[in-house]
Amino acid sequence: MIFLSTYINKIDAKGRVSVPSSFRSVLEESGYKGMICYPSPTLNSVEGCGYNRIKKLSDTIDALGPFSSERSAFSTSLLADSHQLSFDTEGRVILPNKLVEFANIKERVSFVGMGETFQMWDPDKYSEFQDETFKQSQESLANLKWNND
Repeated sequence: MIFLSTYINKIDAKGRVSVPSSFRSVLEESGYKGMICYPSPTLNSVEGCGYNRIKKLSDTIDALGPFSSERSAFSTSLLADSHQLSFDTEGRVILPNKLVEFANIKERVSFVGMGETFQMWDPDKYSEFQDETFKQSQESLANLKWNND
């Protein structure tokens, strides 16, 4: 299963946000009732994924060599800033303040399916980003390669 669609959920007075049920289903496939989140290295959003994906990312970083500067940079910017968030009984999590501030999230969160991962945005910021990337994707659509299995 993969993460699909976009959902907008409110953050309650205690700072909890409900994770969309379809996202929770994908995340719980690995046996962990929660998610991993970290600041996006390229966007003003929070990246989210399951344990299997963060393990794959960690293995890729480890393959860079034990003393490489790239390994140190990726480990610091991705793994050290990652947070493991467990679902409560109602499928909610509390996003860490550091991540909320990074993505300028206010009262609502857009959960954006991206295949193997998902992103969390301030809904207004995501709408702006979506408008920009729609034009880019239209121009690049002819370059999309299909795997004919």
